[in-house]
Amino acid sequence: IQTAKENHFQARVLKAVEDVNDDQKHVLFRKLKAQIGDLNGKTIAVWGLAFKPKTDDMREAPSRVLMEALWEAGAKVQAFDPVAMEETRRIYADETRLTLCENQMQAADGADALVIVTDWRQFQSPDMDELKSKLKQPLIIDGRNLYDREHMKLFGFNYISIGREPVYQDEVA
Repeated sequence: IQTAKENHFQARVLKAVEDVNDDQKHVLFRKLKAQIGDLNGKTIAVWGLAFKPKTDDMREAPSRVLMEALWEAGAKVQAFDPVAMEETRRIYADETRLTLCENQMQAADGADALVIVTDWRQFQSPDMDELKSKLKQPLIIDGRNLYDREHMKLFGFNYISIGREPVYQDEVA
């Protein structure tokens, strides 16, 4: 888009793609808000801060959009990422509503919900019983579709993913 501007070319299709991509970064917040409602005073666990696995790159990371929206709504964030903790600490050095945790389960401890942003391998098969015991309510917003819906039913989670029907506890037979 920048190259097009420099050459006095209107890149409308590229701009439309960029707009859709930017809008997608707000989807997790909207899904969470639809489940919880008022986020003021809530604590939200965030797994995955980097733009993608195996990097600490946070320049365009959806986690930043999510966390900043959560703070604006009055929530606190407990977060973990296997690699991007130092970069997060650098970017948000003065953010008192952010707690960076030593591991993913510590991030979930006492949280009102879990939001999965980056699909790190270690997030793919957590101890679901432990995870459920850590959360105040069994709510997961999964931005990476890491888990099987039927599995989540069996574990008793309210599970909201991307482009799939949600799973609610009352669906369990």
